[in-house]
Amino acid sequence: MIIGKPAPFVRAFVDAVDEAIRAQSPSHGMSAMQRTWLAFCVTAVLVTNSICWARFERASLGTYSLAALSWMFRHSKMPWDELLVASVRVILHHYGITSGSLVIDDTDNPRSKAAKALAHLYKLRDKESGGYIWGQSLVFLLLVTPTISLPVGFAFYQPAPEFSAWYKKEKALKKQGVAKQQRPPKPPANPAYPTKQQLALRLLERFHAQHPTFRVHCIMADALYGTAPFVDGASVTFGGVQVISQIRSNQKVRVHKRDQHVADYFATHPGTPHTIRIRGGEEVIAIVGSARLYVCSHKTKRFVVALKYEGEETYRYLIASDLSWRTLDIVQGQTLRWLVEVFIQDWKSHEGWSQLTKQPGEEGARHSVILSLLVDHSLFVHPDQQDQLKNNLPAYTVGSLRANVQVECLVDVIDDLMSSDEPQDKLKRFTKALHEVFAFGRSKKHMIQRQLGRLEPTPALKYRADEVMRHIPVMST
Repeated sequence: MIIGKPAPFVRAFVDAVDEAIRAQSPSHGMSAMQRTWLAFCVTAVLVTNSICWARFERASLGTYSLAALSWMFRHSKMPWDELLVASVRVILHHYGITSGSLVIDDTDNPRSKAAKALAHLYKLRDKESGGYIWGQSLVFLLLVTPTISLPVGFAFYQPAPEFSAWYKKEKALKKQGVAKQQRPPKPPANPAYPTKQQLALRLLERFHAQHPTFRVHCIMADALYGTAPFVDGASVTFGGVQVISQIRSNQKVRVHKRDQHVADYFATHPGTPHTIRIRGGEEVIAIVGSARLYVCSHKTKRFVVALKYEGEETYRYLIASDLSWRTLDIVQGQTLRWLVEVFIQDWKSHEGWSQLTKQPGEEGARHSVILSLLVDHSLFVHPDQQDQLKNNLPAYTVGSLRANVQVECLVDVIDDLMSSDEPQDKLKRFTKALHEVFAFGRSKKHMIQRQLGRLEPTPALKYRADEVMRHIPVMST
Protein backbone atom coordinates (compact mmCIF):
# COMPACT_ATOMS: atom_id res chain seq x y z
CA MET A 1 0.00 0.00 0.00
CA ILE A 2 1.00 3.63 -0.59
CA ILE A 3 0.90 6.72 1.63
CA GLY A 4 0.83 10.19 0.14
CA LYS A 5 0.38 12.11 3.38
CA PRO A 6 -0.90 11.43 6.92
CA ALA A 7 -4.59 10.58 7.20
CA PRO A 8 -6.64 13.71 8.10
CA PHE A 9 -8.21 12.13 11.20
CA VAL A 10 -4.75 11.05 12.42
CA ARG A 11 -3.39 14.56 11.98
CA ALA A 12 -6.36 15.97 13.93
CA PHE A 13 -5.78 13.37 16.66
CA VAL A 14 -2.07 14.24 16.97
CA ASP A 15 -2.92 17.96 17.17
CA ALA A 16 -5.43 17.23 19.96
CA VAL A 17 -2.81 15.18 21.85
CA ASP A 18 -0.33 18.05 21.53
CA GLU A 19 -2.90 20.49 22.92
CA ALA A 20 -3.55 18.15 25.86
CA ILE A 21 0.19 17.99 26.59
CA ARG A 22 0.52 21.79 26.44
CA ALA A 23 -2.47 22.17 28.79
CA GLN A 24 -0.55 20.22 31.46
CA SER A 25 3.03 21.24 30.59
CA PRO A 26 3.24 24.20 28.16
CA SER A 27 6.96 23.66 27.58
CA HIS A 28 6.58 20.00 26.60
CA GLY A 29 4.52 20.44 23.44
CA MET A 30 5.58 19.03 20.09
CA SER A 31 7.02 21.06 17.25
CA ALA A 32 5.37 21.14 13.82
CA MET A 33 7.97 18.69 12.49
CA GLN A 34 7.40 16.30 15.40
CA ARG A 35 3.63 16.41 14.90
CA THR A 36 4.05 15.70 11.18
CA TRP A 37 6.44 12.82 11.89
CA LEU A 38 4.12 11.31 14.49
CA ALA A 39 1.03 11.65 12.26
CA PHE A 40 2.89 9.99 9.39
CA CYS A 41 4.14 7.13 11.60
CA VAL A 42 0.66 6.42 13.03
CA THR A 43 -0.74 6.37 9.49
CA ALA A 44 2.14 4.19 8.29
CA VAL A 45 1.53 1.65 11.06
CA LEU A 46 -2.11 1.42 10.00
CA VAL A 47 -1.13 0.98 6.35
CA THR A 48 1.82 -1.42 6.75
CA ASN A 49 0.85 -3.14 10.04
CA SER A 50 4.45 -2.80 11.25
CA ILE A 51 6.83 -0.40 12.95
CA CYS A 52 9.57 -0.70 10.36
CA TRP A 53 11.27 2.34 8.87
CA ALA A 54 12.15 0.48 5.64
CA ARG A 55 8.49 -0.37 5.07
CA PHE A 56 7.50 3.19 5.88
CA GLU A 57 9.98 4.49 3.29
CA ARG A 58 8.62 2.14 0.63
CA ALA A 59 5.02 3.02 1.46
CA SER A 60 5.77 6.73 1.08
CA LEU A 61 7.67 6.10 -2.20
CA GLY A 62 10.79 7.61 -0.72
CA THR A 63 9.16 10.84 0.48
CA TYR A 64 10.21 9.90 4.02
CA SER A 65 13.62 8.25 4.17
CA LEU A 66 14.55 5.40 6.46
CA ALA A 67 17.41 7.38 8.01
CA ALA A 68 15.27 10.44 8.74
CA LEU A 69 12.43 8.42 10.27
CA SER A 70 14.86 6.48 12.45
CA TRP A 71 16.67 9.63 13.55
CA MET A 72 13.43 11.27 14.67
CA PHE A 73 12.51 8.16 16.65
CA ARG A 74 15.91 7.95 18.33
CA HIS A 75 17.08 11.53 18.80
CA SER A 76 14.14 13.92 18.52
CA LYS A 77 13.01 15.19 21.94
CA MET A 78 9.51 13.80 21.69
CA PRO A 79 7.52 13.93 24.96
CA TRP A 80 7.19 10.13 24.96
CA ASP A 81 6.27 9.85 28.64
CA GLU A 82 3.35 12.23 28.17
CA LEU A 83 2.03 11.04 24.80
CA LEU A 84 0.01 8.08 26.06
CA VAL A 85 -1.37 9.97 29.08
CA ALA A 86 -2.45 12.91 26.91
CA SER A 87 -3.96 10.54 24.35
CA VAL A 88 -6.11 8.89 27.04
CA ARG A 89 -7.27 12.33 28.23
CA VAL A 90 -8.22 13.27 24.66
CA ILE A 91 -10.34 10.14 24.15
CA LEU A 92 -12.04 10.37 27.57
CA HIS A 93 -12.88 14.05 27.02
CA HIS A 94 -13.99 13.43 23.43
CA TYR A 95 -16.62 10.90 24.52
CA GLY A 96 -17.42 12.44 27.91
CA ILE A 97 -16.29 9.35 29.84
CA THR A 98 -15.92 9.86 33.60
CA SER A 99 -16.10 6.31 34.99
CA GLY A 100 -15.28 2.73 34.12
CA SER A 101 -13.57 -0.48 35.24
CA LEU A 102 -9.93 -1.51 34.95
CA VAL A 103 -8.72 -4.89 33.69
CA ILE A 104 -5.19 -6.23 34.05
CA ASP A 105 -3.57 -8.98 32.01
CA ASP A 106 -0.18 -9.93 30.63
CA THR A 107 0.88 -11.34 27.27
CA ASP A 108 4.01 -12.88 25.75
CA ASN A 109 5.51 -12.05 22.38
CA PRO A 110 7.93 -14.58 20.82
CA ARG A 111 11.18 -13.27 19.39
CA SER A 112 14.03 -14.82 17.43
CA LYS A 113 16.97 -16.24 19.38
CA ALA A 114 19.21 -14.03 17.26
CA ALA A 115 17.47 -10.84 18.46
CA LYS A 116 20.03 -10.06 21.17
CA ALA A 117 19.71 -6.27 20.90
CA LEU A 118 16.04 -6.17 21.96
CA ALA A 119 15.26 -5.21 25.55
CA HIS A 120 13.53 -7.36 28.20
CA LEU A 121 14.21 -10.70 26.52
CA TYR A 122 14.11 -13.92 28.49
CA LYS A 123 12.99 -17.55 28.22
CA LEU A 124 9.21 -17.81 28.13
CA ARG A 125 7.17 -20.89 28.84
CA ASP A 126 5.39 -21.91 25.63
CA LYS A 127 1.90 -23.10 26.60
CA GLU A 128 1.28 -24.86 23.29
CA SER A 129 4.44 -26.97 23.08
CA GLY A 130 5.27 -27.16 26.77
CA GLY A 131 8.83 -26.02 26.03
CA TYR A 132 10.56 -22.65 26.16
CA ILE A 133 10.84 -19.81 23.67
CA TRP A 134 12.78 -16.54 23.54
CA GLY A 135 10.60 -13.48 23.84
CA GLN A 136 9.23 -10.46 25.70
CA SER A 137 6.42 -10.18 28.23
CA LEU A 138 4.18 -7.16 28.86
CA VAL A 139 1.57 -6.27 31.47
CA PHE A 140 -1.38 -4.21 30.17
CA LEU A 141 -3.96 -2.04 31.88
CA LEU A 142 -7.24 -1.77 29.94
CA LEU A 143 -10.05 0.65 30.73
CA VAL A 144 -13.55 -0.73 30.09
CA THR A 145 -16.37 1.82 29.88
CA PRO A 146 -20.01 1.63 28.74
CA THR A 147 -18.91 3.13 25.40
CA ILE A 148 -15.40 1.93 24.54
CA SER A 149 -12.48 -0.12 25.85
CA LEU A 150 -8.99 1.33 25.48
CA PRO A 151 -5.45 0.58 26.76
CA VAL A 152 -4.28 3.11 29.35
CA GLY A 153 -0.95 1.68 30.52
CA PHE A 154 1.67 -1.01 30.02
CA ALA A 155 4.95 -2.27 31.50
CA PHE A 156 7.60 -4.74 30.39
CA TYR A 157 8.28 -7.68 32.71
CA GLN A 158 11.57 -9.51 33.09
CA PRO A 159 12.53 -11.92 35.90
CA ALA A 160 15.64 -11.30 37.97
CA PRO A 161 18.68 -13.20 36.57
CA GLU A 162 19.47 -14.70 40.00
CA PHE A 163 15.91 -16.01 40.27
CA SER A 164 16.09 -17.59 36.80
CA ALA A 165 19.39 -19.28 37.72
CA TRP A 166 17.95 -20.51 41.03
CA TYR A 167 14.81 -21.85 39.35
CA LYS A 168 16.84 -23.76 36.77
CA LYS A 169 18.98 -25.34 39.48
CA GLU A 170 15.95 -26.02 41.69
CA LYS A 171 14.19 -27.84 38.86
CA ALA A 172 17.25 -30.02 38.18
CA LEU A 173 17.75 -30.89 41.87
CA LYS A 174 14.07 -31.77 42.32
CA LYS A 175 14.29 -34.06 39.32
CA GLN A 176 17.28 -35.78 40.98
CA GLY A 177 15.24 -36.31 44.15
CA VAL A 178 17.25 -33.95 46.37
CA ALA A 179 15.38 -33.06 49.57
CA LYS A 180 14.13 -29.49 49.98
CA GLN A 181 16.38 -28.93 53.04
CA GLN A 182 19.42 -29.66 50.91
CA ARG A 183 18.44 -27.44 47.99
CA PRO A 184 19.53 -23.76 47.82
CA PRO A 185 16.95 -21.32 49.25
CA LYS A 186 15.01 -19.01 46.99
CA PRO A 187 16.93 -15.74 46.46
CA PRO A 188 15.47 -12.53 47.96
CA ALA A 189 13.40 -10.22 45.77
CA ASN A 190 15.37 -7.84 43.56
CA PRO A 191 13.77 -4.33 43.48
CA ALA A 192 15.25 -3.78 40.01
CA TYR A 193 13.10 -6.63 38.67
CA PRO A 194 9.54 -6.20 40.00
CA THR A 195 7.04 -9.03 39.71
CA LYS A 196 4.02 -8.84 37.44
CA GLN A 197 1.82 -8.13 40.47
CA GLN A 198 4.05 -5.22 41.46
CA LEU A 199 4.05 -3.88 37.90
CA ALA A 200 0.25 -4.07 37.83
CA LEU A 201 0.00 -2.14 41.11
CA ARG A 202 2.32 0.54 39.70
CA LEU A 203 0.14 0.86 36.60
CA LEU A 204 -2.94 1.31 38.79
CA GLU A 205 -1.22 3.91 40.97
CA ARG A 206 -0.02 5.77 37.89
CA PHE A 207 -3.49 5.81 36.35
CA HIS A 208 -4.99 7.12 39.59
CA ALA A 209 -2.35 9.87 39.79
CA GLN A 210 -2.85 10.87 36.14
CA HIS A 211 -6.66 10.84 36.30
CA PRO A 212 -7.52 11.65 39.94
CA THR A 213 -11.19 12.53 39.27
CA PHE A 214 -11.94 9.39 37.26
CA ARG A 215 -14.29 7.00 39.05
CA VAL A 216 -13.32 3.31 38.99
CA HIS A 217 -16.11 0.79 39.62
CA CYS A 218 -13.97 -2.32 39.99
CA ILE A 219 -10.65 -3.90 39.06
CA MET A 220 -10.44 -7.33 37.40
CA ALA A 221 -7.52 -9.69 36.89
CA ASP A 222 -6.89 -13.40 36.37
CA ALA A 223 -5.56 -15.97 38.84
CA LEU A 224 -1.95 -14.77 38.61
CA TYR A 225 -3.01 -11.60 40.43
CA GLY A 226 -5.15 -13.35 43.04
CA THR A 227 -2.64 -12.66 45.84
CA ALA A 228 -3.30 -10.74 49.04
CA PRO A 229 -0.73 -7.96 48.35
CA PHE A 230 -2.23 -7.26 44.93
CA VAL A 231 -5.90 -7.46 45.93
CA ASP A 232 -5.44 -5.28 49.01
CA GLY A 233 -3.06 -2.87 47.29
CA ALA A 234 -5.30 -2.38 44.24
CA SER A 235 -8.36 -1.83 46.41
CA VAL A 236 -6.64 0.74 48.63
CA THR A 237 -5.27 2.66 45.62
CA PHE A 238 -8.81 3.63 44.60
CA GLY A 239 -10.26 4.05 48.10
CA GLY A 240 -11.55 0.54 48.75
CA VAL A 241 -12.86 -0.29 45.27
CA GLN A 242 -13.94 -3.85 44.43
CA VAL A 243 -11.17 -6.17 43.15
CA ILE A 244 -12.18 -9.42 41.41
CA SER A 245 -9.66 -12.17 40.77
CA GLN A 246 -9.33 -15.96 41.06
CA ILE A 247 -7.80 -18.49 43.43
CA ARG A 248 -6.69 -22.08 42.86
CA SER A 249 -8.91 -24.99 43.79
CA ASN A 250 -6.41 -26.19 46.41
CA GLN A 251 -6.18 -22.92 48.28
CA LYS A 252 -7.36 -23.25 51.86
CA VAL A 253 -10.34 -21.56 53.45
CA ARG A 254 -11.30 -21.68 57.13
CA VAL A 255 -14.76 -22.89 58.05
CA HIS A 256 -15.66 -23.22 61.75
CA LYS A 257 -11.98 -23.25 62.82
CA ARG A 258 -11.18 -25.99 60.30
CA ASP A 259 -9.03 -25.44 57.21
CA GLN A 260 -9.99 -27.13 53.95
CA HIS A 261 -9.47 -26.70 50.23
CA VAL A 262 -11.95 -24.35 48.58
CA ALA A 263 -12.86 -27.15 46.14
CA ASP A 264 -13.74 -29.44 49.05
CA TYR A 265 -15.95 -26.78 50.60
CA PHE A 266 -18.01 -26.25 47.45
CA ALA A 267 -18.19 -30.01 46.86
CA THR A 268 -20.41 -30.12 49.94
CA HIS A 269 -22.11 -26.79 49.13
CA PRO A 270 -23.01 -27.13 45.42
CA GLY A 271 -24.18 -24.14 43.43
CA THR A 272 -27.50 -23.55 41.71
CA PRO A 273 -28.32 -22.66 38.08
CA HIS A 274 -28.49 -18.96 37.21
CA THR A 275 -28.87 -17.00 34.00
CA ILE A 276 -25.73 -14.92 33.39
CA ARG A 277 -25.39 -12.17 30.82
CA ILE A 278 -21.93 -12.38 29.26
CA ARG A 279 -20.46 -8.88 28.86
CA GLY A 280 -23.91 -7.37 28.70
CA GLY A 281 -24.89 -9.48 25.69
CA GLU A 282 -25.54 -13.21 25.34
CA GLU A 283 -27.35 -14.96 28.17
CA VAL A 284 -26.04 -18.34 29.36
CA ILE A 285 -26.83 -20.77 32.15
CA ALA A 286 -24.16 -21.18 34.83
CA ILE A 287 -23.92 -23.07 38.10
CA VAL A 288 -23.05 -20.54 40.77
CA GLY A 289 -22.31 -20.98 44.45
CA SER A 290 -20.91 -18.39 46.86
CA ALA A 291 -19.90 -17.78 50.46
CA ARG A 292 -18.01 -15.21 52.49
CA LEU A 293 -15.04 -17.26 53.65
CA TYR A 294 -11.77 -16.69 55.45
CA VAL A 295 -9.04 -17.28 52.86
CA CYS A 296 -5.97 -18.48 54.77
CA SER A 297 -3.33 -17.14 52.38
CA HIS A 298 -5.01 -13.72 52.37
CA LYS A 299 -5.52 -13.70 56.17
CA THR A 300 -8.93 -12.12 55.76
CA LYS A 301 -12.44 -12.88 54.55
CA ARG A 302 -13.19 -12.76 50.86
CA PHE A 303 -16.36 -13.18 48.87
CA VAL A 304 -15.64 -16.55 47.22
CA VAL A 305 -17.70 -17.57 44.19
CA ALA A 306 -17.70 -21.04 42.57
CA LEU A 307 -18.60 -20.73 38.89
CA LYS A 308 -19.18 -23.40 36.26
CA TYR A 309 -20.64 -22.76 32.80
CA GLU A 310 -22.62 -25.27 30.77
CA GLY A 311 -20.37 -27.98 29.37
CA GLU A 312 -17.66 -27.47 32.01
CA GLU A 313 -16.82 -30.24 34.45
CA THR A 314 -14.96 -28.31 37.14
CA TYR A 315 -15.55 -25.06 38.96
CA ARG A 316 -13.41 -21.96 38.79
CA TYR A 317 -13.17 -19.97 41.99
CA LEU A 318 -13.48 -16.18 42.01
CA ILE A 319 -12.63 -13.92 44.93
CA ALA A 320 -13.85 -10.38 45.57
CA SER A 321 -12.50 -7.93 48.11
CA ASP A 322 -15.78 -6.06 48.74
CA LEU A 323 -18.17 -8.32 50.68
CA SER A 324 -21.17 -6.06 50.03
CA TRP A 325 -21.59 -6.95 46.36
CA ARG A 326 -24.19 -9.45 45.14
CA THR A 327 -23.01 -12.81 43.81
CA LEU A 328 -24.32 -12.35 40.26
CA ASP A 329 -22.88 -8.83 40.07
CA ILE A 330 -19.42 -10.29 40.80
CA VAL A 331 -19.90 -13.03 38.19
CA GLN A 332 -21.06 -10.64 35.48
CA GLY A 333 -18.28 -8.19 36.35
CA GLN A 334 -15.73 -10.96 35.95
CA THR A 335 -16.93 -11.63 32.39
CA LEU A 336 -15.57 -8.19 31.40
CA ARG A 337 -12.04 -9.48 31.97
CA TRP A 338 -12.21 -11.26 28.61
CA LEU A 339 -12.20 -7.87 26.84
CA VAL A 340 -8.49 -7.44 27.54
CA GLU A 341 -7.89 -10.67 25.60
CA VAL A 342 -9.72 -9.15 22.62
CA PHE A 343 -7.61 -5.99 22.83
CA ILE A 344 -4.36 -8.01 22.96
CA GLN A 345 -5.45 -10.02 19.93
CA ASP A 346 -6.25 -6.82 18.00
CA TRP A 347 -2.99 -5.22 19.13
CA LYS A 348 -0.91 -8.16 17.97
CA SER A 349 -2.79 -8.61 14.69
CA HIS A 350 -3.43 -5.08 13.46
CA GLU A 351 -1.39 -2.47 15.35
CA GLY A 352 2.13 -3.14 14.18
CA TRP A 353 4.15 -3.91 17.27
CA SER A 354 3.96 -7.68 17.30
CA GLN A 355 4.28 -8.13 13.54
CA LEU A 356 7.63 -6.50 12.74
CA THR A 357 9.17 -4.34 15.44
CA LYS A 358 12.89 -4.62 16.06
CA GLN A 359 13.71 -1.32 17.76
CA PRO A 360 16.69 -2.14 20.01
CA GLY A 361 17.26 -1.01 23.56
CA GLU A 362 15.02 0.00 26.43
CA GLU A 363 13.84 3.22 24.80
CA GLY A 364 13.29 1.52 21.45
CA ALA A 365 11.03 -1.09 23.04
CA ARG A 366 9.01 1.31 25.16
CA HIS A 367 8.62 4.05 22.55
CA SER A 368 7.51 1.61 19.85
CA VAL A 369 4.80 0.21 22.17
CA ILE A 370 3.59 3.76 22.85
CA LEU A 371 3.45 4.39 19.10
CA SER A 372 1.37 1.27 18.53
CA LEU A 373 -1.05 2.17 21.35
CA LEU A 374 -1.48 5.64 19.84
CA VAL A 375 -2.61 3.82 16.70
CA ASP A 376 -5.31 2.09 18.77
CA HIS A 377 -6.43 5.42 20.28
CA SER A 378 -6.44 7.25 16.95
CA LEU A 379 -9.07 4.89 15.56
CA PHE A 380 -11.57 6.23 18.12
CA VAL A 381 -11.57 9.55 16.25
CA HIS A 382 -11.93 7.97 12.81
CA PRO A 383 -15.02 9.69 11.29
CA ASP A 384 -16.90 6.44 10.67
CA GLN A 385 -16.09 5.09 14.13
CA GLN A 386 -17.23 8.35 15.73
CA ASP A 387 -20.55 8.18 13.90
CA GLN A 388 -21.15 4.66 15.20
CA LEU A 389 -20.28 5.43 18.80
CA LYS A 390 -22.08 8.75 19.03
CA ASN A 391 -25.26 7.17 17.60
CA ASN A 392 -25.03 4.31 20.14
CA LEU A 393 -24.31 1.75 17.42
CA PRO A 394 -21.82 -1.16 17.54
CA ALA A 395 -18.22 -0.03 17.04
CA TYR A 396 -16.27 -1.18 13.99
CA THR A 397 -13.44 -3.68 14.38
CA VAL A 398 -9.80 -2.60 14.27
CA GLY A 399 -9.17 -4.81 11.23
CA SER A 400 -11.96 -3.25 9.17
CA LEU A 401 -10.92 0.28 10.15
CA ARG A 402 -7.31 -0.41 9.15
CA ALA A 403 -8.44 -1.75 5.77
CA ASN A 404 -10.52 1.40 5.32
CA VAL A 405 -7.49 3.60 6.08
CA GLN A 406 -5.41 1.68 3.53
CA VAL A 407 -8.02 2.31 0.84
CA GLU A 408 -8.38 5.98 1.80
CA CYS A 409 -4.62 6.52 1.55
CA LEU A 410 -4.47 4.89 -1.88
CA VAL A 411 -7.47 6.89 -3.15
CA ASP A 412 -5.90 10.07 -1.78
CA VAL A 413 -2.71 9.41 -3.77
CA ILE A 414 -4.72 8.77 -6.97
CA ASP A 415 -6.87 11.85 -6.41
CA ASP A 416 -3.79 14.02 -5.90
CA LEU A 417 -2.33 12.62 -9.12
CA MET A 418 -5.47 13.22 -11.19
CA SER A 419 -6.11 16.73 -9.87
CA SER A 420 -2.58 18.03 -10.46
CA ASP A 421 -1.93 20.64 -13.16
CA GLU A 422 0.30 18.28 -15.13
CA PRO A 423 -1.04 14.77 -14.47
CA GLN A 424 1.08 13.13 -17.21
CA ASP A 425 4.37 14.46 -15.84
CA LYS A 426 3.34 13.62 -12.28
CA LEU A 427 2.34 10.12 -13.37
CA LYS A 428 5.79 9.60 -14.91
CA ARG A 429 7.49 10.75 -11.69
CA PHE A 430 5.11 8.61 -9.68
CA THR A 431 5.83 5.55 -11.85
CA LYS A 432 9.57 6.14 -11.63
CA ALA A 433 9.36 6.38 -7.84
CA LEU A 434 7.37 3.15 -7.75
CA HIS A 435 10.01 1.31 -9.77
CA GLU A 436 12.83 2.71 -7.64
CA VAL A 437 11.21 1.76 -4.34
CA PHE A 438 9.78 -1.58 -5.41
CA ALA A 439 12.88 -2.72 -7.30
CA PHE A 440 13.39 -6.30 -8.39
CA GLY A 441 15.30 -8.52 -5.99
CA ARG A 442 17.83 -11.11 -7.06
CA SER A 443 16.77 -14.69 -6.41
CA LYS A 444 19.11 -17.16 -4.73
CA LYS A 445 16.95 -20.09 -5.80
CA HIS A 446 18.27 -20.24 -9.37
CA MET A 447 21.83 -21.19 -10.30
CA ILE A 448 22.39 -18.86 -13.24
CA GLN A 449 25.83 -17.15 -13.03
CA ARG A 450 26.85 -19.65 -10.34
CA GLN A 451 29.11 -22.69 -10.32
CA LEU A 452 26.82 -25.69 -10.38
CA GLY A 453 29.70 -28.15 -10.12
CA ARG A 454 30.64 -31.22 -12.22
CA LEU A 455 27.79 -33.64 -11.62
CA GLU A 456 28.88 -36.73 -13.67
CA PRO A 457 31.08 -39.83 -13.26
CA THR A 458 34.84 -39.81 -13.98
CA PRO A 459 35.91 -42.57 -16.49
CA ALA A 460 39.39 -42.88 -14.94
CA LEU A 461 37.84 -43.90 -11.61
CA LYS A 462 35.73 -46.72 -13.04
CA TYR A 463 38.41 -49.35 -12.22
CA ARG A 464 38.46 -48.13 -8.60
CA ALA A 465 34.72 -48.54 -8.29
CA ASP A 466 34.93 -52.10 -9.70
CA GLU A 467 37.70 -52.98 -7.23
CA VAL A 468 35.67 -51.72 -4.28
CA MET A 469 32.65 -53.72 -5.34
CA ARG A 470 34.77 -56.94 -5.63
CA HIS A 471 35.92 -56.62 -2.03
CA ILE A 472 32.47 -56.23 -0.51
CA PRO A 473 32.06 -59.12 2.01
CA VAL A 474 29.27 -61.55 1.32
CA MET A 475 26.56 -61.36 3.96
CA SER A 476 25.13 -64.66 5.14
CA THR A 477 21.36 -65.01 4.95
